[in-house]
Formats: sequence, structure tokens, C-alpha cells
Amino acid sequence: MTVYVDDAVTLWRGRRWAHLMADTLAELHPFAARLGIPRRAFQNRTSGAHYDVTAELREQALRLGAVAISRHRDRELVRAVIRNARAQGRGEAP
Repeated sequence: MTVYVDDAVTLWRGRRWAHLMADTLAELHPFAARLGIPRRAFQNRTSGAHYDVTAELREQALRLGAVAISRHRDRELVRAVIRNARAQGRGEAP
């Protein structure tokens, strides 16, 4: 099982943001907690079950073992991770 963090590409409120996703929600929530992200920050949107993380938190996630994925270079992997995140958000088994 894996926790992923995509490119920090979305600019919002003057900062770059990325998505923290995982193969399972059972992995995602504890990993986010290790980063100091409160559970209330969890998002279950059309982009899938994820947490938004700043570029700085993205770097910390990588140091803690998250796998970097690029929306530009790893398109098929990113699509698969997002499909899985959407399925989790709908309550389907991963």
C-alpha cells in the first residue's frame, strides 16, 4: 500500500498546493495526521478522496515516505490513483 503526493502545481492564495492520496483511506488519514493535518481538512471531491498540502508539506510527506507522482510524467499512474481515490470517496472498496 502506498501514499502518494502529486506535483505542487495548483496556485491558490499565493501558495502552491498538491494532493495527498493513498491506496486506502486507512493509510491516508494516519499519514495526514503525521503531517499535522487535521481530519477536518479531508476532502472527498470529484478529484477523489485527498488532502490538499502546501509545497512545504509535500516535501515533508516525501521525507516521510510518500511517493511523488507527476501529472505530467506519470499520467497513467495519476489517473489510476485518482480513480481509486474517487472509488474510496464513494465508499467502494479499493
